[in-house]
Amino acid sequence: MTFPWQHRWLGASPIKRSIMLVLGLLVALFVLGMWLMASLNQDFAEDTISDLRQRQIADSFYGNIDRIDAHHHLMEQNTNDLARLAQLFHWQSRQSGRNNTAELESSLTETLTEFPDTFGGGLWFEPDTLIGGPYAVYAYRTGQDIVSERDMAGSYLNRDDYLRLLPAQDADQPERLYHWTSAYYKAGIDTVVVSLSTPIRNRDGETIGIASTDWRAEDIIRLVSRVDVTPGSFSFLLDKENRNLSSLAQADDMQHAQRLMQAISGSALDQLAEPQAPNEIMSSRQLASPMQTMNLTVDGSSYQLFFARTVADMVFGIGVPQAEIDAVLTPMRESNLRVALIIGAIFVVLAALIMLIVASTLRQLSTLYTDSLTGLPNREKLLVELRKTDSAALLLLNIDAFKQINDFYGHECGDHVIRQLAEHMQRFMRTRAAWRNCELYSMPADEMAIVMPGHHTPASLPVRLDELMNFITLMRITWQDHEIPVHASIGAASTVQPDNTRLNGEELLPSASIALKLARLNQSNYFVYDPANRVREAYEQNLIWANALKTALDEGRIVPFFQPIMDVRTGRISKFECLARMLDRKGQPVSPEQFLSIAKKIRLYRYITRTMVDQCFRRFANSRYQFSLNLSCEDLLDADLTEFIFDHLQNAELAQRVIFEILESEGIENYEAVREFIDRAKALGCRIAIDDFGTGYSNFEHLLRLNVDIIKIDGSLIRHLDANDDAMTLTRGIVRFASELGIDTVAEFVHSPEVLEQVRELGIDFAQGAYVGMPAGALITEVELV
Repeated sequence: MTFPWQHRWLGASPIKRSIMLVLGLLVALFVLGMWLMASLNQDFAEDTISDLRQRQIADSFYGNIDRIDAHHHLMEQNTNDLARLAQLFHWQSRQSGRNNTAELESSLTETLTEFPDTFGGGLWFEPDTLIGGPYAVYAYRTGQDIVSERDMAGSYLNRDDYLRLLPAQDADQPERLYHWTSAYYKAGIDTVVVSLSTPIRNRDGETIGIASTDWRAEDIIRLVSRVDVTPGSFSFLLDKENRNLSSLAQADDMQHAQRLMQAISGSALDQLAEPQAPNEIMSSRQLASPMQTMNLTVDGSSYQLFFARTVADMVFGIGVPQAEIDAVLTPMRESNLRVALIIGAIFVVLAALIMLIVASTLRQLSTLYTDSLTGLPNREKLLVELRKTDSAALLLLNIDAFKQINDFYGHECGDHVIRQLAEHMQRFMRTRAAWRNCELYSMPADEMAIVMPGHHTPASLPVRLDELMNFITLMRITWQDHEIPVHASIGAASTVQPDNTRLNGEELLPSASIALKLARLNQSNYFVYDPANRVREAYEQNLIWANALKTALDEGRIVPFFQPIMDVRTGRISKFECLARMLDRKGQPVSPEQFLSIAKKIRLYRYITRTMVDQCFRRFANSRYQFSLNLSCEDLLDADLTEFIFDHLQNAELAQRVIFEILESEGIENYEAVREFIDRAKALGCRIAIDDFGTGYSNFEHLLRLNVDIIKIDGSLIRHLDANDDAMTLTRGIVRFASELGIDTVAEFVHSPEVLEQVRELGIDFAQGAYVGMPAGALITEVELV
């Protein structure tokens, strides 16, 4: 597949490509120089400022994590104090033989008073370790007071936590001194807490219970929220279960804050943060878990996360908006931008004239060799390539009935069909090995061309053409849920000819065009050009006649000849048919068969009609004879021409002598427009005749729908009246039918006295032909019949 820009580039001449390359190099050097200067300056400054900024954030981070770790150590110390209190109580109860729980509860409450950062604390003893059975007590804060409750079932303490504190079975594993829980909801006090537990041991070192303290989630968030790095920064603490306790809980935009907390929880920071040695007091930065960083994007905003693991095996982190980190770099970047703009302005001034010239050239190149509808190389590009071709075949493809598609579905659908055909054919050529080296071109209107490089003989082309036609026949194109049937005709030409002669590349396109016209003329799928058909010579003759006809019109050598029409009853000339003739340079008339068909092809027929109307009306202006002018359906549908005719009919006396002969052999499709002309002409006194009556299937329909006055019976019937009974029968029927309708009849091609006699016996009103008189430049008013 090739792209439009590739076609534009490949279609450019070497000089234009060189200009484009030079401009590209200049722009590239400018951009590279600017980039290097700005990058070197900015990189150095950014690295320096970024390092300083990172150190500032790191200092703030380590200061805050030290504060978090210090709080963890304080809770561990408080929990350890509760364990020693429980140990003392156990020893005293054993010594005294009684279990004074009231004293223990009072001591627990007094101890908790001394722990202002601890929300609650509790003791739980194993069964059979105290006199009186298992025992548990829990104290917690409610406002300014501390409340203690007994819980013999131990609901405030988790036995699983206790089991985690027991010595490991593996002697190589150290005994765990403390156990931090994740954040959980404590139903008894209706609060979310993080608990710290440590074992209670007797004096013999045996574990007899658990001492625990609780850190309330609200206090954690309050502690974490004290972090202040930048205005938009936030801090967070992730517990073992990846639950997020964050300063974002106090944010104004809770929806954005919630998405931030979800993104942090989903980033698996607990797995990324490096672990610490358990139960070591980390009071200095050198002993703490190393800080790590991570980038995070939420709602289109970028953040840089700084995080590390605390001594409680939690993950503490700070999130700083990347925009606030980079804010210090903005002034420096603006300075670099000003420098770059100054240098750029100097460069633009120096290169302005070159760029204007090249820009104009590029605009021309963009459309010179590329079809805007399909993006394919166009006809100009094809001609360039054919000039360089020594051996190739050219296929010219034309969509059949494309005008009907445009008329019925609209031009937008027509454009869609052409685009789809181009895409399908490109896909066809890519997927078949034999076609991959071929090139597809978009031609004017509904044509496309394929250049097949290599040695192709006319005998080898039908196989390839059949393959292409089969593909087009099976192709499906739809427009607004309607399937558009697409058929095509193909003309092919090769540089190698059957007679061993060769065509050069420039001759391929006209030869393929001739072959395409022959394919359509013969109603064949395709046609391969063969010089033996001598079609090129016929085209050359047509061109010669076309030029001769244009010259004759310009020089006034298109003139009327007048053929007399005899009244059969009186034997006198009563009217004339005006026939167009072209005079050569010597003044000799040229048969209309040699130029009228060409006139229609090159759209000069209307000008012949105009000059005939003008000359004939002037010739018969002062005459008593009727005269007839031939008009085709094409003439009658030409609004300018019909108005020209009616302008010449303003003389009422002249209009009553005018007969317009409508050429029936060309077919009449738009009866409404034709009838409109007839009605206007008859209203002025003109008469209407149907010419060549008897040659078409719709003759009688013409009589009924067009209100004609005269029927001119075609010469194919008249010339055989004296020898062909069928012609006599058909002519008799036409005469009888016309007589009943009150229509006059004229016999054409009356070439002998025998035929004239038959005409007279049939009751035909008028006769014309070689026996009556041939067309001449002067009016033949007297006829001598032999």
